[in-house]
Amino acid sequence: MTHARSERAALCDLLDQLGPGEPTLCEGWDTYDLAAHLALRERRPDAMPGIAVRALAGHTASVQRGLKAKHPFPALVALVRKPGGVYGLLPFLDTAVNTMEFFVHHEDVRRAQPGWEPRELPADFEDLIWKRLSAMAKMMLRRAPVGVVLHRRGGGGARSVVLGGAQQGPKVEVSGTASELLLFCFGRQAHSRAELSGDADAIERLRSARLGV
Repeated sequence: MTHARSERAALCDLLDQLGPGEPTLCEGWDTYDLAAHLALRERRPDAMPGIAVRALAGHTASVQRGLKAKHPFPALVALVRKPGGVYGLLPFLDTAVNTMEFFVHHEDVRRAQPGWEPRELPADFEDLIWKRLSAMAKMMLRRAPVGVVLHRRGGGGARSVVLGGAQQGPKVEVSGTASELLLFCFGRQAHSRAELSGDADAIERLRSARLGV
């Protein structure tokens, strides 16, 4: 099973366990909203542009509400559990597009619950996350008000480094496993176990910055 499929299955298991109306780290969304978002991504391509384009967000929000109205929560989770659209037809595309998406949203649900602890991910999954993060970091950190230096812990050998954020002024060192760094760069700073060092004001500005894609 691919990491995309295993994260999808684990997230759906957790959604079924928790039920609708439970918190997530996605601002303004509970578990029902998140399930509707994930179903929309794969089964309503007409509404996908509004995920990224603010001018089209109204249609996307309307479709998402419609999915909730049409499907009871267990049925909506069942839709998410099976890859839909092109992702069901092309497994390689599911891996390319959905591995990070489902990992992050799985953690969005896990880390919104009391008593959560980081998972120990397989080494090859951490390596894959670092590879994707290395390619995406500059885009994800483009709104960072200070320079950012990412240091990966684990993975064997010397620590790897990625630079991002503002090119001038103070820089903040952010250290952690690849998975914790990914969550930090995706805008989940408050719920990432990455460690920050540097100027105190710069750290505070980075913690409250709007990061991510």
